[in-house]
Amino acid sequence: MSASFFQSARVRALQAAGAAAFFWLAGCSVLPQPPAQAVRYDFGPELPVAAAPALSQPPIALADVDAPGLKDADTSVLYRLAYADAQVVRPYQLARWTLPPEQLVQQRLSSRLGRERSVLYGGDGVVQPRVQGKVPALLRIELEEFSHVFLSASDSVGWVRLRATLVERQPQGDVLLGQKTFVVQQPADSATAASGVRALTQATDQSIAALQEWLQQLGR
Repeated sequence: MSASFFQSARVRALQAAGAAAFFWLAGCSVLPQPPAQAVRYDFGPELPVAAAPALSQPPIALADVDAPGLKDADTSVLYRLAYADAQVVRPYQLARWTLPPEQLVQQRLSSRLGRERSVLYGGDGVVQPRVQGKVPALLRIELEEFSHVFLSASDSVGWVRLRATLVERQPQGDVLLGQKTFVVQQPADSATAASGVRALTQATDQSIAALQEWLQQLGR
């Protein structure tokens, strides 16, 4: 066989290999991409105070924060379109809390209260802790609303509503010392999940600050 025959065969083989590589790369480009991972949020670290204040307030027992309306949502970051259908709560697809919201609120509340008083674990079915032989007042919290609420297509707030109930535990039954609902709407700076999370964090801190003032008004 002539040299030209072998050269022609070699060219055809290289062309075939090139075509195969092209179609392989084209096939790779249309393969399904892995799903995007959800971003996980919390309230961020607690900044240290300049000087640790003395524990000037009475000890308090803190029950587990309850959130009956958020059980199905678990760790989803929720939003509402109040201008369109306020009764519908929707989850952001790519945003999650690191813990259920009620647990994040409990951690934050315990940390803030702990700056000025001893915080003990309490609740129904739990042996009540004592301080110097006395059972401290028990604080129950219900988290009733915790969502990024859109008042319009461009204006939104982090909306937190919690109900606090303070009782004194006695053998004959609980004695109500006070009950109050705290509602805070903190404006969000954009219509994104991240902005909603920041607004909800700030609204939570404002709610806790108002709750602390209320406890002091009750002498507790």
